[in-house]
Amino acid sequence: MIDFVLLSLPIFAVVALGFVAAQTGLMPLAALDTLGAFSFRFALPALVLRQIGGQPLAHSFNPAFFGGYLAAGLLAFGLVLALSLMRNRKDVAGAGARAMSATVSNLGFLGPPLMLAFFGERGAGPLAMAILAEIMVLLSLGGAIMGSSQGDGARMGSVLLRGAALNPIVAAILLGACLAASGAPLPSPLDRLLAFLGSAAGPTALFALGGSLAGRRIDRATTAAAASVTVVKLVVYPLAVWYVLARLIRVEPFWIEAGVLISALPSAGSNCVLAQRYGADADRVSAAIVLSTLASVVTVPLLAWVMLA
Repeated sequence: MIDFVLLSLPIFAVVALGFVAAQTGLMPLAALDTLGAFSFRFALPALVLRQIGGQPLAHSFNPAFFGGYLAAGLLAFGLVLALSLMRNRKDVAGAGARAMSATVSNLGFLGPPLMLAFFGERGAGPLAMAILAEIMVLLSLGGAIMGSSQGDGARMGSVLLRGAALNPIVAAILLGACLAASGAPLPSPLDRLLAFLGSAAGPTALFALGGSLAGRRIDRATTAAAASVTVVKLVVYPLAVWYVLARLIRVEPFWIEAGVLISALPSAGSNCVLAQRYGADADRVSAAIVLSTLASVVTVPLLAWVMLA
């Protein structure tokens, strides 16, 4: 157990540094926004492109894994949506926001460093497919549900799908897959550029993530209300992924381990952005992001120990 804690400790320590820097004013919020934009638009795509394009396509993509992971995500999404509507049938937007928060993980900022730490470069494949499943399907589905409550579902769904298609990390995944399928190696100068740029992805993404958490204000009542979403995100969703991949589809152990750990990552900050856009229980969504991130400091190493030891 201690080995897995020590392996993930530097990752969460950088998040804590970003949080402290923002709280104490050592790092202005505008600078953190710039740092996050650099990581999301340049460093992370370079890292993902190089990792996927540098290994055989069969090592990175597994259709059975993608289908199983997406099915588990839809199952968890539907569970939260149904329970939320049972409590309040009129709050369709809030139900969609909570379902999205329980299934769309912080794959962009926390995913790459954790997958590299636990699986090495091969972890890029399952991470890429999880990004496609959660960003292009679950996030779009949540946005469409929130938009439908205001009679704007079709337009919102179109905007989200277009945004997902233009997402720099999604574009890097698709380009890396094309490169891997062609079998052509990256030119040495380009490979060195991507390696140099990608090496900045982990620290900048994690530091920016910590700073963004410092900007969220939540109270005890909101945190308590967000606890159920956090439990689904960190416990129920990974269990669903394990059951589908291990018991129903029976993929290889590597894909099961990677899928469970990826699904156990905390809720993504983009969930709050969409919830605020539609006034869809944004306070609870924000609380779920903070609470799940704090809890994942314990749950991610524990789950890694259970799955990989």
